[in-house]
Amino acid sequence: MLRGVENHSLPRTAAFFDLDKTVIAKSSTLTFSKSFYQGGLINRRAVLRTAYAQFVFLAGGADHEQMERMRAYLSALCRGWNVQQVKEIVAETLHDLIDPIIYDEAASLIEQHHTAGRDVVIVSTSGAEVVEPIGELLGADRVVATRMVVGDDGCFTGEVEYYAYGPTKAEAIRELAASEGYDLSRCYAYSDSATDVPMLETVGRPHAVNPDRALRREALARGWPILDFHRPVRLKQRIPSFSVPPRPALVAVAAIGAAAATAGLVWYANRRRAAVA
Repeated sequence: MLRGVENHSLPRTAAFFDLDKTVIAKSSTLTFSKSFYQGGLINRRAVLRTAYAQFVFLAGGADHEQMERMRAYLSALCRGWNVQQVKEIVAETLHDLIDPIIYDEAASLIEQHHTAGRDVVIVSTSGAEVVEPIGELLGADRVVATRMVVGDDGCFTGEVEYYAYGPTKAEAIRELAASEGYDLSRCYAYSDSATDVPMLETVGRPHAVNPDRALRREALARGWPILDFHRPVRLKQRIPSFSVPPRPALVAVAAIGAAAATAGLVWYANRRRAAVA
């Protein structure tokens, strides 16, 4: 458990979370395949192929080469997709598809980091059109995700503008630290995959979550904590509620609480004086 609230006179800190199999129980991109099929973006054969890819991913057998093949396949698959249509499909199905597969343990960690005054950053290889709405759902402060090239017609060209994978995740974290003033030696990071070792070793407090075999070996060798997340739960079913008020709202709540406490003390003091009189 995280304890205390950070001293904000110190450099800022953040918690960096991989998304798939770290915060949610499945691949965020592949989870939307049925919705993309119903929206006319992919055919039945593509649905079956992505279902198989999801199986491989969940089985922990997606190594670097398989991830590269999956990237190439998905890039080719989305060529010609209208970006606005993709965003609309994700927005319409986000709660039905993603909400039930968020790990309760991850949601609790996000709450704790926010309470401790840290920013929460989702760093995912999945596309920004999928990751950004999920990040908003989770209450993340920032998102780093893969970006596809969009043509003048508003459709994906099939080319990758920025690939958030492996060492590029670590580079993105260092760039964020420079721009936001994060002290990386006091920052946290969480991932399930050995491909994220560069990301994990960028911070002072790395954690392996549901690690694949290669990451488990690495974590044991380096003495990194290993966490087991296994309770997917809808956010609205969590007790206490997952939703953490934005920090300005927290300040307002604190001010209201202080005002109420002050009013109570004044009332109590007046009552005591009246009783004595």
